[in-house]
Amino acid sequence: MNKKYILFDNDGVLVETEMWYYEANVKTLKDLGYDLPFDTYMRMMAEGRTTWEQPINDGYTPEEILKFRAIRDDYYQEFLKTKDIEIEGIEEILKELSKNYKMGIVTTSRRVDFEIIHNPRNIVQYMDFVLCEEDYPRAKPFPDPYLKGLDLFGGEKHEAIVIEDSERGLTSAYRAEIDCVIVHNEFTKTHDFSKATYKIQKLSDLINLLK
Repeated sequence: MNKKYILFDNDGVLVETEMWYYEANVKTLKDLGYDLPFDTYMRMMAEGRTTWEQPINDGYTPEEILKFRAIRDDYYQEFLKTKDIEIEGIEEILKELSKNYKMGIVTTSRRVDFEIIHNPRNIVQYMDFVLCEEDYPRAKPFPDPYLKGLDLFGGEKHEAIVIEDSERGLTSAYRAEIDCVIVHNEFTKTHDFSKATYKIQKLSDLINLLK
């Protein structure tokens, strides 16, 4: 496989954070008297929909939704600081890949959350750049994030590969016309990955796949 550039998703690929983002949403909505069943959330996640649909439909104002988001963000950041979000062997995998490929992270996370995750870790040192939600006009599942990542590399689409674990991320890569590898993740296993170029069970399998 003749690739030069690897574009990594963050949540669920480099760190196990997705469950805690879900739990932060559940906790916030529960405070407001709403339920957020897991299967409903997974559909929202796959389609890039907001978890605030119920409050919005019930007439909460944009200003009130912003306040609820802030509460959710506080819950999420507390989880990031206190829960085990490590993926075993990740640094060794990235160190090996960095010998032959240029790499970047393309995430829908806010930069403030990304920094909470990565300041105590050594993952970013292997990356040429990090793109967070503030760094592109439209988030996944639009192609903008991965197209911007490719532009930063100055490469061609056929020279790059995207590493994802969600349907929304896969859709973004597919619309950008960049090959996408899906890494198995129990959290997102119900998503539709039929458009994936490759599927692997764990991130370390990427080393042999790219050979």
